[in-house]
Parts: sequence; structure tokens; C-alpha cells
Amino acid sequence: MKILLAVDGSSYTKKMLAYLATHEELLGATHEFTVLTVQPPLPPRARAALGKEVVDNYHAEEAEKVLAPVCKFLARHGVDARRSVKVGAVGESISKLADSGKFDLVVMGSHGHGAIATLVMGSVATQVLANCKVPILLIR
Repeated sequence: MKILLAVDGSSYTKKMLAYLATHEELLGATHEFTVLTVQPPLPPRARAALGKEVVDNYHAEEAEKVLAPVCKFLARHGVDARRSVKVGAVGESISKLADSGKFDLVVMGSHGHGAIATLVMGSVATQVLANCKVPILLIR
């Protein structure tokens, strides 16, 4: 199975990894894993003031802070995962990669905001559920 792990470095990512570790049918070398983190873009004025190289380095450093511990965890469980970094709208980026990459499953942690917070801020999980054609496993 080809599995996309959408991670953000939060405690919900840790809960997702703990869930995977206790479910051998999901976590194993027989599956192909890609670990994705999506960095929100900097405001246009900040990008213009800092320059492309500085902004690219910033996104790479922030992504590495998220991906390194996840890949280390997976390696301890015998999984060699691919890494993917996107910059843009988080929910949309996850959905697009899941569909275009022909993944069999998307696994992600859900922050579980209440209904009011979701109405005001939106929810990445809700956006992915609404836009993704791939089955999604939300861990909360």
C-alpha cells in the first residue's frame, strides 16, 4: 500500500505516529511511505523584502524541524520513507499530492477544534476530507 503521512510537528503528529506504531498492519516495510509537511507561505511583502534564497532556506529549515523526528521514528520501525515539502495552502496541498501521487491512504492527526473554531478558522482535516479522493485516516 502507498501511504501518505501528513505531518505538522504538533502533538497530534506524535499521536498519529503512536497509533501507527500500535497497528502493525499500517506500519511496516511492506508499505511505501511518503512523509509530507506543508509550510504556509510568507506574506508577499516579507518574501519581497527577504528575497527568494532567504525564504527558500527558511522553508527548508522549518520543514526539516518537522520531518527529521518523524523520519527518525519511522527508521526505528524499519521504514524508509520519502520526504516531501510543499509551500502553500495546507489542506489543498495535501489533497493535491494525495490524488496526483496515486496514494492508497492518507494518514494525518486532527487537532479536533470545536465547531465554532472550525467555522472561523477552517480546518485542515475538513479541507482534506472535502477535496481528496483518497481514503483518509484521521487520528485524534
